[in-house]
Amino acid sequence: MTGPERFQNVVLGGGEAGKYIAWELARSGQRVAVVEKGLIGGSCPNIACLPSKNMIHNAKVVEFVRHAAAFGLRIGPWTLDMAGVQQRKREMVDGLIAIHKARFAANGLEFFLGEGRFVGSKTIEVRQTQGGTRRIEGERIYLNLGTHAAIPDIRGLSGAAPLTHVEALELERLPAHLVVLGGGYTGLEMAQAFRRFGSRVTVIEQAPQLAPREDPDVAEAISAIFADDGIDVILEAAIDAIDGRSGDQVRVRLRTLAGEREIDGSDLLVAAGRTPNTHGIGLESAGVALDSRSYIKVNERLETTAPEVWAMGECAGSPQFTHVAYDDFRVVRDNLSGRPRTTRDRLIPYCMFIDPELGRVGLGEVEAKRRGIALRVARLPMSSVLRARTTGETRGFMKALIDARSDRILASRCSAPAPER
Repeated sequence: MTGPERFQNVVLGGGEAGKYIAWELARSGQRVAVVEKGLIGGSCPNIACLPSKNMIHNAKVVEFVRHAAAFGLRIGPWTLDMAGVQQRKREMVDGLIAIHKARFAANGLEFFLGEGRFVGSKTIEVRQTQGGTRRIEGERIYLNLGTHAAIPDIRGLSGAAPLTHVEALELERLPAHLVVLGGGYTGLEMAQAFRRFGSRVTVIEQAPQLAPREDPDVAEAISAIFADDGIDVILEAAIDAIDGRSGDQVRVRLRTLAGEREIDGSDLLVAAGRTPNTHGIGLESAGVALDSRSYIKVNERLETTAPEVWAMGECAGSPQFTHVAYDDFRVVRDNLSGRPRTTRDRLIPYCMFIDPELGRVGLGEVEAKRRGIALRVARLPMSSVLRARTTGETRGFMKALIDARSDRILASRCSAPAPER
């Protein structure tokens, strides 16, 4: 067997951080190889951020049509065409893939579409999608492996063939009754979108509130918005078992504070967290250690336990946002260039694309009080914002946390329509 092809840089995973480090290094004249399993450009333009926002916007248009009379419009009977919804999304995705293919064709960059697995410390065997195997070696390795939807160990769940966000974003039919397992970011975004399309929707969450990581007043506002939208919410629920098959008929048996319940639905969507794509690719052969949750161990410069190997994005335990993955790229890029930069104490904006959208940055009120910080809380209902009154979008509120001693703003929260951009 001939020896491996040698590159200065090998990037395993072409998502947000991976593609930008590859483009940056290739532009500087270095030889770069990118190995991507299947999503050209990563999950964001293919199956996550942008497709979901495309679908969410479609759902908002449907909501406007449904309430056209409130805007002085008289329209006749109309129907939803889910195939048309999907066509609009796929055209967008196809265009984004074409853009990424063009950028990966840069001088000095070789793109491998296929599954990569370590067979040595810096050697990766690539089983190419179109057939054949290549073996490549890098002086430096960059891991951008991403995550996938976690399927909890619940009796009957895997056999029910549940939807994850990936399959939900491909539906060309409208579920009669969508049951969503999980009241976090993904579950809430999908729940509201499908409700607006016309599905009956039930959200089941094991915590005492929706969006468990948010302040209680934020969670209460979301619950009120969902109630207004006609979405059923069941909190503090432990799921015992699931019967049936998603897409046909499913039954969720659960225990709540009020006793045992059974929820019958047509489709089941699992939105119960993420699992890193770190197993089965030979990371142990590369000397790359994992933590107790199977994320790659990194320091504040995103260096792994193996020399000249970095990990970026969700597989490194970074917050699961595209803008954070991009900042991970900047951390690695700057350190390679001799400009010290770390992930320590970076201020990360969080956003949830329900309607009204939720945005926050800085400390939560619960966390600030836990730390013993004396606070003043400034709060403004959106009904007091004149622009919101003109558009009729007055649900939600804004608040800011202010240090009572220094008057320093510690955080801001906004559950309100996004500003024009």
